Amino acid sequence: MPNSFPRLALKPNKERSLERNHLWVFSGALQKLPEGLTDGDGVEVYSADGRYMATGHYQKGSIMVRILSFEPTDLDDDFWRTKLERAMAVRQRVGFGNNPETTVYRLVHGEGDGLPGLIIDVYGKVAVLQAHSVGMFRERERIGKLLGELMGDQLEAVYDKSGSTLNLREYPDYESGFLWGQSDPVWVKEYGQKFLIDFADGQKTGFFVDQRENRKLLGQYSKDREVLNVFAYTGGFSIAALAGGAKRVDSVDISQKAVDLIDTNVHENFGAEAPHRSFADDAFKFLQKIDQQYEVIVLDPPAFAKHRDALRNALQGYRKINRQAFEQIRPGGILFTFSCSQVVSVQDFRTAVFTAAAQSGRMVRILHQLTQPADHPVNLYHPEGEYLKGLVLAVE
Repeated sequence: MPNSFPRLALKPNKERSLERNHLWVFSGALQKLPEGLTDGDGVEVYSADGRYMATGHYQKGSIMVRILSFEPTDLDDDFWRTKLERAMAVRQRVGFGNNPETTVYRLVHGEGDGLPGLIIDVYGKVAVLQAHSVGMFRERERIGKLLGELMGDQLEAVYDKSGSTLNLREYPDYESGFLWGQSDPVWVKEYGQKFLIDFADGQKTGFFVDQRENRKLLGQYSKDREVLNVFAYTGGFSIAALAGGAKRVDSVDISQKAVDLIDTNVHENFGAEAPHRSFADDAFKFLQKIDQQYEVIVLDPPAFAKHRDALRNALQGYRKINRQAFEQIRPGGILFTFSCSQVVSVQDFRTAVFTAAAQSGRMVRILHQLTQPADHPVNLYHPEGEYLKGLVLAVE
């Protein structure tokens, strides 16, 4: 029989979203909570008239329950093993896990894999786990152990990097580190190009895995063109442009550490004579002084808004950075522009870019509308998971 988890009751007429398999229960949908609940506890959610609805992890905040199952469950080893097996099967079907030319991919993508609050990226033979909820944080050792069992000799270590995504005041002794195994920073391949991954000190889990297909597309637009990659981080778009035959590529990031890593990646792939320059500079200031040097510009900023209350300022930021690019790109140029802010909708982003284009006075056409790749699936019942938005624009 399933465990007897604390029961949370919905207010009357608040069960509709769960009946549609949505994976979040908001605080305003719940009646008075039982006493003694702790962040990360397993809970069962019931309708106001006493019908079982779902099982998930409780956490104080706006999103109060993240749903793991719509059937009663123990949340035991078998449950987690099945979830991981299903995630692995999806990746294998779309070509990851045994591809020597692409050895970096996302194995678990939160709600997209029915595991809200959990991210796992694979870098060669190292898996990097990030918990975005306390419930997943409390399960990290079990999940790491099951990964080792399921992946066998495909995996040499699992690194837990949850400290950068959670406020863990109740775990004062916690430090990010290996759940098992050991590894130095690793070299991985993406479509044959090499990248050095510092999963311990790098942003996110060490690499922006989600831009893989968009980087490949940039390569197709780069031949014999001068390319500017803004907010370059590890230089993923820069490497793709060079691989595509760009005449020259310039990379800009405000972090000198990121710039050093870009230079390392460029040298590893193309040698010391590669037509590439890197600049540790503020993106907004750099764009003011480029004077239509570039035929292709990539804008891939960090999330300007991580919370709903920052949306207004974020949209102003997207309008400003895109207007600068529109004003400074060479006539006939191509602009790749992105937002990775989950709270910025596709329509919000397009409106910000439209406004920037209108303010610049340039004629602009949409060539491609971009999103995240197949190893970052979107749960059909949880559209909020479609966080990455991009446009490829022809600018007259």
